Amino acid sequence: MADSMRIVIVGAPGYTGAELAALLAAHPHAEIVGLFGSERRATDGKAELMSELFPRLVGVVDLPVRAADAAAIIACEPDAVFLATPHEASEALAPLLLAAGIVVLDLSAAFRLKDPALYPKHYGFQHGHAPLLADAVYGLPELAADDIRSANLIACPGCYPTSVILPLRPLVAAGIIDTTRAVIVDSASGVSGAGRSASVKSLFCEVSLQSYGVLSHRHQPEMAQETGARILFTPHLVALDRGILSTIHAEFAPGHTLASARACLERVYRDAPFVRLLAAGRWPSIASVERTNCCDIALGSDESGTHLVISSAIDNLVKGAAGQAVQCMNLRFGFDETTALGIARRTHTRAHTHAHEVLS
Repeated sequence: MADSMRIVIVGAPGYTGAELAALLAAHPHAEIVGLFGSERRATDGKAELMSELFPRLVGVVDLPVRAADAAAIIACEPDAVFLATPHEASEALAPLLLAAGIVVLDLSAAFRLKDPALYPKHYGFQHGHAPLLADAVYGLPELAADDIRSANLIACPGCYPTSVILPLRPLVAAGIIDTTRAVIVDSASGVSGAGRSASVKSLFCEVSLQSYGVLSHRHQPEMAQETGARILFTPHLVALDRGILSTIHAEFAPGHTLASARACLERVYRDAPFVRLLAAGRWPSIASVERTNCCDIALGSDESGTHLVISSAIDNLVKGAAGQAVQCMNLRFGFDETTALGIARRTHTRAHTHAHEVLS
């Protein structure tokens, strides 16, 4: 366990980058030694300060945001680099940073999918570093803590997948879900999920409740890979700045009921500090998880007792991105996983060991 770590954030000018900067500035064992944007940023020779881009960080993070360059990043001598960058940028930068002995926490999808053939279809580029896909650890702390602790390349999960995998994967692994039937996932996300770049659909007067990426969203193969289920996924844009609410429909496998599903999740997450299984009759809301690293989960079934409904809520910028990445960093470098992530529900003891036993 290091007393202090040197941290670089690449993609600092985005929403996730700003969230990372705020969390890491409050981390007692982290020192932000470099902030970088895109290759086009600061070409006039004058870098903008992070606190100029995000006034809420005045006096908190006043470092300049420089143009992204592998040599400049490595020159900062970081222990870890967070890549809150486009997928292609992460795919190009990560191998160079790893070769320099730096731990990489990638918040893009560049290393999440194990099959390189999926990248041209879902992300529009040919993956040039396929061997690293096998080495990358999928960074869902509640279900992969032991692997994260020894990883040098951590592929932090997507926001939609986090809200789906946490409740669904343990149920599939325990045989409670009928995987011969498709699992239906409907999710709603705030506008920050689309990033900070200007676009018409993100304008205040244009945002509406609407579906998009129907049956073709790039997060679907990530959900299928990590849950072991066939997923039919429909995302929706809602007029909120942040947050995700997912509703999941599945059929019970023979011999299983709502009671066995609840018992499974209680067992897997009984000590997980950021997963909250709500009492019967209570349902998650985005307001309840906003600006936290928590995932709230609720379960219900129809009158026949054969159909399972799961509802989950996360903050897409925290548990769905920056907070989860910091949680991974904490595990990787030997800190308490809740450090700098606010008040957790409970301290963990055996949660991750138990989750590993259940899911292995």
